[in-house]
Amino acid sequence: MLTACWSVKGGSGTTVVAASLLLTAAAAGRHVVGADFAGDLALALGLPEPAGPGLLDWMAAGPDVPPDALGRIAHDTSHGITLIPRGASAAADADAGRRLAKALRGVRAGGPVVADCGRVASPAVEAFVAAADRSLLVLRPCYLALQRANDAPRPTAVVLIAEPQRHLGRRDVESILGVPVVAEIAWQAQIANAVDEGLLRRGLPRPLAHAMKAVAA
Repeated sequence: MLTACWSVKGGSGTTVVAASLLLTAAAAGRHVVGADFAGDLALALGLPEPAGPGLLDWMAAGPDVPPDALGRIAHDTSHGITLIPRGASAAADADAGRRLAKALRGVRAGGPVVADCGRVASPAVEAFVAAADRSLLVLRPCYLALQRANDAPRPTAVVLIAEPQRHLGRRDVESILGVPVVAEIAWQAQIANAVDEGLLRRGLPRPLAHAMKAVAA
């Protein structure tokens, strides 16, 4: 299964959600692939930043690049996670995004793939998200983000980053977007500190681990 984690505004938490999904799958004994469009996935996992070409280079190479070329730019870690880095910034069209989604499904014999797409801001990434088996919109419940999300491609579900003193909540999001909120993660300093210190792979903070079980189900 290919899961795309994305947002309509920067700083929404897509990298944390994607990293947590990868770690949850790896802890269950599954070999999982992380596709890093945003460029921060390795850091969030507390791993060295992979060098060399990446996803953007694969897409920019055009339709004749063989799908198995993804395997040559992937980096295995000792934690049951294979990372494919972002690569150099290069222009790509919507067709390239759809081709990449298809090719990623074949990596590791069709095992789970989690993509950190960050803020969707290009036709290629937007097409990739639309072609994913599961599209998870990571959303902070602010009015501007909700309005942008309402104009964006329809996700499969929403992961809501709940913040104190916000008037908008789960019911508002589900009513406006017409899709379920599969997990609600309360903003906590414990989670932020674990991310800042690169400690997520040593163990997800309990509230985050609980939320990821609901997303992974």
